[in-house]
Amino acid sequence: MKPIRLTPLFFRRIHKWVGLILGIQFLLWALSGSVMALLDKDAVGGHGGQMAHTHPLPEGAYFNLANLPDDKAIVGIVLRDLGARPVYEIRTRTGVQLFDATSGDEIHVDGDLARHVASMMNDAPIRSASVLPKPNLEARDHEGAMWRIDFDDEENSSAYVSLDTARFLVMRGDTWRTWDFFWMLHNMDYIDRKSFNHPLIIFMAFGVLWLSGTGFYLLFKSFSRADFRWLRRRRKPTVVADAG
Repeated sequence: MKPIRLTPLFFRRIHKWVGLILGIQFLLWALSGSVMALLDKDAVGGHGGQMAHTHPLPEGAYFNLANLPDDKAIVGIVLRDLGARPVYEIRTRTGVQLFDATSGDEIHVDGDLARHVASMMNDAPIRSASVLPKPNLEARDHEGAMWRIDFDDEENSSAYVSLDTARFLVMRGDTWRTWDFFWMLHNMDYIDRKSFNHPLIIFMAFGVLWLSGTGFYLLFKSFSRADFRWLRRRRKPTVVADAG
């Protein structure tokens, strides 16, 4: 087996193919960055966060917490609104339970309730509702099972509502989906679409560093003194005056 000789020709060949591969990614970075910059930021990211339509809790008598089921160890209690309805959100070591804060009745987050919560965020007609046992890419910033409520609007919007707490999680539309696709191309995270320091992009970073280093090396190896003869030819001869 012939030993590999680290000659300028060897580096030039590798430099050429590595440059082609990295050049394609450079084009994808430029394209994806341009598209993300041109999309309307409000349409892309203006639908996340907590429920926007909060209501003040009504005055009056509330159900006594001591009368709620205590078969599980309670680690937290929150009194909040569910639309215009006050509820107790009881957190235990095994999950979350909702109770009507005025009657004490347990609340189950079924399809009708999920539609009601989602309709407070979008007044378009609802096309369908389905349960997701785990988050999909659109709701990847949240955890647990959830309802997906699809709307019949121009954006083909989808609202996500927690199956445990009935809290609104996030709204996604076609503009966000377009942005998310180009974000995937930009950060090169083709699985989770949220990490920018994964092994692939780190490998690309070292590839760019190697390409720069070899390019600098080949720059000097590509020139010789003969390439600069034209500079000497353009020099005018020095005229020395005769002192005599």
